[in-house]
Amino acid sequence: MIFVLVPVLLVLMGLVVWSLVRGIAAFLQTTRAGIDRGDEGIRDMQMLQNRMMFNRIKFQGLAIVVVAILLAVGGGHK
Repeated sequence: MIFVLVPVLLVLMGLVVWSLVRGIAAFLQTTRAGIDRGDEGIRDMQMLQNRMMFNRIKFQGLAIVVVAILLAVGGGHK
């Protein structure tokens, strides 16, 4: 079971980083979009930021669950 959960944890950690980077990129583009396209551009970038933040929180939560399972399974081994 540990051999399955560790790769799952690594994938979830990668998804957290990916969501964080995408969210930061959207944040940095918000000002540029506001200048180029007006309010609609800002709204689109803010929606992307919100989606990436939600994804990051979701993936972090799943990673915590996997870590808790790993600790529960491997906690008896010293």
